[in-house]
Amino acid sequence: MSLLGGIECGGSKWECAVGTGGPELRAAETIPTTTPAETIGRALGFFERAGPVEAVGIGSFGPLDRRPRSPTWGHVTTTPKPGWAGTDIAGAIGRGLSVPVAFDTDVNAAALGEQRWGAARGLDTFCYVTVGTGIGGGGMAGGKLLHGLLHPEFGHLRVPHDRTIDPFDGSCPYHGDCWEGLASGTALQARWGTPAAQLEDERAWELQTAYLALGLVAVISVLSPERIVIGGGVMQRARLLANVQREVAALVNGYLGEATSITLPELGGRAGVLGAIALAESA
Repeated sequence: MSLLGGIECGGSKWECAVGTGGPELRAAETIPTTTPAETIGRALGFFERAGPVEAVGIGSFGPLDRRPRSPTWGHVTTTPKPGWAGTDIAGAIGRGLSVPVAFDTDVNAAALGEQRWGAARGLDTFCYVTVGTGIGGGGMAGGKLLHGLLHPEFGHLRVPHDRTIDPFDGSCPYHGDCWEGLASGTALQARWGTPAAQLEDERAWELQTAYLALGLVAVISVLSPERIVIGGGVMQRARLLANVQREVAALVNGYLGEATSITLPELGGRAGVLGAIALAESA
């Protein structure tokens, strides 16, 4: 059977894998995200050892350019990650392995993985949201991955921010108190001085629940997804999902009739790289 490659390019690590287009992986490796040259070089080395592959799918952090006829297709563009703005990820991988490459956002890749083998099986209109270092979102509408002028940026939605309750200015270097700036893992640590995994102050989690619910209601109101799959490291907090579900229901207040279901991913940390392998099929 033909081997396909997948890469989930994250801000802190790259997940690289080889498979045959199903949920089982033939080989996998985690690579720390360092400089572009070093990280891409290590990824190429993995595929040279685990391959040969016929195509590679890449789901990357952004913002990025996925317009096929653009001169900067395959590049990360205005990312705040130091040293990575303007990096040609897809071109470097394609040239290095002499194979075709499919390129999309990391959250769209994860959405595709969950739609094929996870919590969104059988759905053609749903959203995938990740709450980790940042907040990202993707998904499908009518069976097609969400795109547009560039790609969705769920994390930069503007949500209500009552400064009498929460005087924190926000952590986003572009927008301050956007959804990501108020509710990402980076925001939690900046506001409370403690990483999310170690944060036990119930006030922090009550505020986090409120911000997550506000953002999800905006997504529900605009896109009307059948389901929202919400993952990322912050969502590993016990009872957070149940509290967010309850708060979303209260904010919607019965207006939309049948409620959008909100659930955790079924594929866990493999959603992105499995979705990237699924992307490779289109290349």
